Amino acid sequence: AAAAAAAPLTDGEAAGGTTDSKPPVVPSAQVAASQLPTDRQTLLAVLQFLRRSNLRESEEILRREARLVSDEVAADPSPSAPGGQAAHGEELSLGVAVSGPGELLLNSVTFGQAGAAVAPAAVTAPPAVPLGPPAKVGVLMEDQPDVSAVLSAYNQQGDPALYEDYYSGLKHFIECALDCHRAELSQLFYPLFVHMYLELVYNGHENEAKSFFEKFHGDQECYYQDDLRVLSSLTKKEHMRGNETMLDFRTSKFVLRISRDSYQLLKRHLQEKQNNQIWNIVQEHLYIDIFDGMPRSKQQIDAMVGSLAGEAKREANKAKVFFGLLKEPEIELPLDDEDEEGENEEGKPKKKKPKKDSMGSKSKKQDPNAPPQNRIPLPELKDSDKLDKIMNMKEATKRVRLGPDCLPSICFYTFLNAYQGLTAVDFTDDSSMIVGGFADSTVRVWSVTPKKLRSVKSAADLSLIDKESDDVLERIMDEKTASELKILYGHSGPVYGTSFSPDRNYLLSSSEDGTVRLWSLLTFSCLVGYKGHNYPVWDTQFSPYGYYFVSGGHDRVARLWATDHYQPLRIFAGHLADVTCTRFHPNSNYVATGSADRTVRLWDVLNGNCVRIFTGHKGPVHSLAFSPNGRFLATGATDGRVLLWDIGHGLMVGELKGHTDTVYALRFSRDGEILASGSMDNTVKLWDAVKAFEDLETDDFTTATGHINLPESSQDLLLGTYMTKSTPVIHLHFTRRNLLLSAGAYSPQ
Repeated sequence: AAAAAAAPLTDGEAAGGTTDSKPPVVPSAQVAASQLPTDRQTLLAVLQFLRRSNLRESEEILRREARLVSDEVAADPSPSAPGGQAAHGEELSLGVAVSGPGELLLNSVTFGQAGAAVAPAAVTAPPAVPLGPPAKVGVLMEDQPDVSAVLSAYNQQGDPALYEDYYSGLKHFIECALDCHRAELSQLFYPLFVHMYLELVYNGHENEAKSFFEKFHGDQECYYQDDLRVLSSLTKKEHMRGNETMLDFRTSKFVLRISRDSYQLLKRHLQEKQNNQIWNIVQEHLYIDIFDGMPRSKQQIDAMVGSLAGEAKREANKAKVFFGLLKEPEIELPLDDEDEEGENEEGKPKKKKPKKDSMGSKSKKQDPNAPPQNRIPLPELKDSDKLDKIMNMKEATKRVRLGPDCLPSICFYTFLNAYQGLTAVDFTDDSSMIVGGFADSTVRVWSVTPKKLRSVKSAADLSLIDKESDDVLERIMDEKTASELKILYGHSGPVYGTSFSPDRNYLLSSSEDGTVRLWSLLTFSCLVGYKGHNYPVWDTQFSPYGYYFVSGGHDRVARLWATDHYQPLRIFAGHLADVTCTRFHPNSNYVATGSADRTVRLWDVLNGNCVRIFTGHKGPVHSLAFSPNGRFLATGATDGRVLLWDIGHGLMVGELKGHTDTVYALRFSRDGEILASGSMDNTVKLWDAVKAFEDLETDDFTTATGHINLPESSQDLLLGTYMTKSTPVIHLHFTRRNLLLSAGAYSPQ
């Protein structure tokens, strides 16, 4: 019965509306038969998972669906094994997006079309599988891949000797295609190369695998070199079991974005050649995101590819993001003493205040992109915060307006005799303190102003103080403890991340020992150790409103915490490698994470969902910076490029080339006119952010297809390059008056 002729499907929009194209049906009936065992295995796994999660209804529905053709495909008598494959009009094995809540699950399940005996209704209706929240179901393949089940997908025995012919045949076809298709189709080389190599290794054809690798690994793009190095060390089936990179590659579908014309071309070629081995890999392991319109050029594709799992699906960047700023609380500016003399008393402050208010209300109140004020609970403003805000406003009136003709002065703090031990730096917002995290597990805090650091007096002494006096905050400090430097001991490994709270009362540090510690800057002692990561924690950062903070580490997960909870409030899972840097959006509703999988993700703090995936870096991402207006994100990585992203549209809008080594520090000036980048190449570069973001093309077509047009050269955006003698730049900070502070440890050559 499995040999019944497979009905060819028309290429058209599926009823669901979200599918982009239907994959063609494999002409050979044997392939359908050879896929049976793995499909049944997957189906059984899904059914068991549904039963374990008490989703009985879904289990029943799935079982009924799978039984559609149970009489045609050799039925399995055991009650838990629904016979064979589900007959859906569309073959879902390519991972073409399916509408409805079952989308996540069905992408992991491979249905084949067995026979043409399908009711017409089944062809048009998207599979109705009412599931629980899809995020939960996604755990199935993502988080706990059962290794043997995952690897068994490589069991398809093709003739090992022919793999080289298959690959070189496809290579020849793509290289001879028209230029416009060639760039798009050559994206297939890398994922196919990896999967064919792994298939050979898994089935024990070591010599064929080795020769296949040696023959074709030179054709791959240069940015995959590191991955290929890992791959070349997998030469036996046993090696594949414990290898994380390998499991990632196997469990997450590699995403390619290809125009419909190029896709049709590929499909025809593979059908004519009866090249089932390659077609199976395309179906099993690749997710082809098809768009209508012009194919993309080589430059456009090169800008966007390079991450571990290919590009982001376009669906991933469709969700609405509230990137606007929250309305500032209205604080009356007190009259300054000097303003009260003469006729200025009426004029100056009155003029100043309405200006502040009109500015505040105009930019904040009517911001349609801002999240609701109470979308996430934020801490109440304390009196000291209000005083600080007033100080901030006063400073802001003296702020220098930066621009191409008025560049900031740069003040560089060099750590001497740190013996390569400086691993993290942070400045307080008011630039009064600087903290360094060191490889010897200490955290050191310096006062940058003449005011020394003092601790609070002991409890016995505090009880003697008159609490009503005006200078009570001064009196509680113990003069005997005054010093320029305080050393905080507590971590048991290098300190990789540090962050001051906005009110300057607390300090966070994250370490190789797997913990994040919260220190009091009043007593200079550790208040809490947050344990949640089991591996090194690479970065941590306070929310701009305090109270919340985020951490990211080697366990590939970012966690959101509140200072008064032992457990994380949210766990952001989805990266395929270490989370190397974390940043809060200025409105505190979103968190951005950069990862060694070469992607940047934006997460919604409210529900923990990933709302943006940005691909384009060719190396691990090490720095992130949001523009002050919340609309844009700048990211820097080991490839020395700084990429600029439009958060609302989910698009790359700029690429700043100039650094020759990892970009470890990025910061926008206070009004967002200038972007400063600091790198391991011992330079600070200043870029014209206004020019980079003006007249952006973000029409619907660009957003839908990712046809981004980046300017050829970013040199006209570069405003200046400043060399240090021999100090890599690892942190940048703009003071409230727009003086640029930078920091790094001197490394003698």
